[in-house]
Amino acid sequence: MDQYDGEIDYMQQEDDWDRDLLLDPAWEKQQRKTFTAWCNSHLRKAGTQIENIEEDFRDGLKLMLLLEVISGERLAKPERGKMRVHKISNVNKALDFIASKGVKLVSIGAEEIVDGNAKMTLGMIWTIILRFAIQDISVEETSAKEGLLLWCQRKTAPYKNVNIQNFHISWKDGLGFCALIHRHRPELIDYGKLRKDDPMTNLNTAFDVAEKYLDIPKMLDAEDIVGTARPDEKAIMTYVSSFYHAFSGAQKAETAANRICKVLAVNQENEQLMEDYEKLASDLLEWIRRTIPWLENRLPENTMQAMQQKLEDFRDYRRLHKPPKVQEKCQLEINFNTLQTKLRLSNRPAFMPSEGKMVSDINNAWGSLEGAEKGYEEWLLNEIRRLERLDHLAEKFRQKAAIHEAWTEGKEDMLQKRDYETASLSEIKALLKKHEAFESDLAAHQDRVEQIAAIAQELNELDYYDSPSVNARCQRICDQWDSLGALTQKRSEALQRTEKLLETIDQLYLEFAKRAAPFNNWMEGAMEDLQDTFIVHTIEEIQGLSTAHEQFKATLPEADKERQAILGIHNEIAKIVQTYHVNMAGTNPYTTINPQEINNKWDKVRQLVPQRDQALIEEHARQQNNERLRRQFANQANVIGPWIQTKMEEIGRISIEMHGTLEDQLTHLRQYEKSIVNYKPKIDQLEGDHQLIQEALIFDNKHTNYTMEHIRVGWEQLLTTIARTINEIENQILTRDAKGISQEQLNEFRASFNHFDRDHSGTLGAEEFKACLISLGFDIANDAQGENEFSRIMSIVDPNRMGIVTFQAFIDFMSRETADTDTADQVMASFKVLAGDKNYILAEELRRELPPDQAEYCIARMAPYTGPDGVAGALDYMSFSTALYGESDL
Repeated sequence: MDQYDGEIDYMQQEDDWDRDLLLDPAWEKQQRKTFTAWCNSHLRKAGTQIENIEEDFRDGLKLMLLLEVISGERLAKPERGKMRVHKISNVNKALDFIASKGVKLVSIGAEEIVDGNAKMTLGMIWTIILRFAIQDISVEETSAKEGLLLWCQRKTAPYKNVNIQNFHISWKDGLGFCALIHRHRPELIDYGKLRKDDPMTNLNTAFDVAEKYLDIPKMLDAEDIVGTARPDEKAIMTYVSSFYHAFSGAQKAETAANRICKVLAVNQENEQLMEDYEKLASDLLEWIRRTIPWLENRLPENTMQAMQQKLEDFRDYRRLHKPPKVQEKCQLEINFNTLQTKLRLSNRPAFMPSEGKMVSDINNAWGSLEGAEKGYEEWLLNEIRRLERLDHLAEKFRQKAAIHEAWTEGKEDMLQKRDYETASLSEIKALLKKHEAFESDLAAHQDRVEQIAAIAQELNELDYYDSPSVNARCQRICDQWDSLGALTQKRSEALQRTEKLLETIDQLYLEFAKRAAPFNNWMEGAMEDLQDTFIVHTIEEIQGLSTAHEQFKATLPEADKERQAILGIHNEIAKIVQTYHVNMAGTNPYTTINPQEINNKWDKVRQLVPQRDQALIEEHARQQNNERLRRQFANQANVIGPWIQTKMEEIGRISIEMHGTLEDQLTHLRQYEKSIVNYKPKIDQLEGDHQLIQEALIFDNKHTNYTMEHIRVGWEQLLTTIARTINEIENQILTRDAKGISQEQLNEFRASFNHFDRDHSGTLGAEEFKACLISLGFDIANDAQGENEFSRIMSIVDPNRMGIVTFQAFIDFMSRETADTDTADQVMASFKVLAGDKNYILAEELRRELPPDQAEYCIARMAPYTGPDGVAGALDYMSFSTALYGESDL
């Protein structure tokens, strides 16, 4: 019993846990189907089965029969009666038998089974399955559920998309069932065609194959598993345990067959080892036979390369060819000993190799091989050291010879070049420096030539096999060295001779350049000045140009002497070149100016002088004519300009001064207008003179400050001012007549307006107008009410919001204010009559007794002073007076 204690506890825990989970209808359905199929798989051995798991076990008979079949033991004789007591007795016998197997049945009683309690019946069957179908499963020291899970994991491990971690969702896709079948019976299922996304096909395939070929009844439907989020663990475990038991029996039969095959395989292996030994021994002996003559060959080679190849071949033999053969020899001995041991253990006679292929024969042949090998490497190294010494000298000779030959390459051609014949002085000096450096380099290479000759001599003494080619090469180097020395001396003398001639020519070139450059600049400046398209505007300017030109002509004889001296320097250079046959490769290095260019520019200067004379004469005549036009225009403009200004001032005085009546002023202004219009011909004459000045391209006139534009603007302003002033007087007359303003009032308004018109512009600014109103008695205080009143007045006199007030707008406003005052006086007189003794008046009385215009004027002015009832309320004399005249008048 002790060996089941752990499993019994587990089953008890499982029983308690699963009993609660049976409340899930889907799981209960799966358990019914699975447990029924499992029970029938055993009951059919006794020739019976059940249909309804909770009904068919109620009498206890089939329950006892099931336990006998799965345990192989006999239970107590059952009661045959059909009464409840008989059924309880039979069920108790079955439960006692289960308990005798070490299983603790918790909360499961016979009465519940007899009463057909489905929950308790399924729990009892699950306990039987755990004990008799799952508990005995053991895999690597694990048993029951864990053992079954480990077995499933081991069997399905090689399969793609299968990962068994539990007995519920790990089996939903059906691949786990298919993998178990394919692992043991691969011919029953083509696992490669299965898809993880087709669980219905996978499950049906596994269940059908298990039922048809493995005698495992179909305990679940694929729909039950796929349609459930988490399949019932007990149902899956029961189904899987059937697979375990089905395959474990087949495995035992397979083990027996494997043992027979193993004996046959051992015999075959022994035969194969014998054949392998014979072949390996023959191959190894043949290789030793071929290798020994090669190791005994001591014929030396003439070249280092050939001897190094021999050494490399020997090292390949040691590194590549011999180690595998050593391993083969060792393996041959191991195989021989292993074969003898296997034959002895199998009670078979010992193995005897063919003649000459014994282990001892192979060892003897191997000893001969190592004897031939001994000393071969030492001989190779000695020969290589000998050839290495000769090759070192030969290589040293070749390196030094190659370096010297590379250095001398092209040197003879360089020394024979006659590049100094066409070189400039700076190039000759550079060639001399370069030649001096070459001479130093040549002296430094003397030591290498001597070393080359010494090495060639040593190789001859050591009888080097390629001495003839060494001697020929050494002779070529020595002959070339002598030739280089002679050519070097010859080139040095030629360079020094050429340097002296070129230094003389260079001094003459430099002198030519120093004198030719300023003279050339003088001629270019002269040509530029002579061809300059001068622009002058006055007689004084053209006279200055003429004076400067005469001074220039006076310098021409001295300039011609300088030209002759410069050309003489060039002629001296040409004489030296011709006398000493100097091959001049280029031009003067200090300047790009040549004698031909100097002569051409000199001729050009002489041609431009008379042309300049003629141009200056023509320009002088033109400037004289321009001066006449300037004076003619200035004489007229200096008269017309002041006349216009005077007339403008006179018109301003007429419009401002108050001499006579408005009609007298109007008559006076019209006479001025007539005199101004009669002045127009003089303006037209001035326009004609201005046209002549423009055609002559005259842009300034020092004789007058007036321009035609000034005259035009002044004339237009004059005409506009006289017309506007006449219009203002006419409007004032109309206003006076319409408003009934007297001449004295107009004079007063004009005097006030002119007083505040500080700039005499004929208009008042906002602040000037405000001061004017205050001076005339208007109450415009510096507060909000005063500002509002002034804004009202400005909206009347300046409706366009220009910020200025004209005199016409001013008198229009004042005439209206005067009319308002007269109306107020009339209203006050009417008020005294209407009020009588009561000293107040009503709005109805105003409208009834006064003329309409006076009544409305009164109501509008006294509105701010009335009570809450408006003008309909009573208004006393004091308030009425304040409304009409203001407090300042009281």
